[in-house]
Amino acid sequence: MRKSRFTDTHIVSILKELDAGTPAAELARKHGVHANTIGAWRSKYAGLEASDLVRLKQLEEDGNRKDRVIAKLTLEVEALRELIEKNGWGSRSGKPR
Repeated sequence: MRKSRFTDTHIVSILKELDAGTPAAELARKHGVHANTIGAWRSKYAGLEASDLVRLKQLEEDGNRKDRVIAKLTLEVEALRELIEKNGWGSRSGKPR
């Protein structure tokens, strides 16, 4: 994925200028982006502060890390179940637990 030229905090500062009354076309020309890009940023970052963005990124990273841990543990559990079934170490009654 291509990295943006603008950080999230820079985008928020541009949007604050927009909220202050600077026309989108002028901001686009000043920062070298298309006016539609500013509109897309506005829909994505509407109402967020820089501190909110930092917290959001941290939560996303935590969620991704937890997903990786869950996937790894699920694979380990499945491998252990297969090993138990293969070697006949399961319950003798034949009933699944």
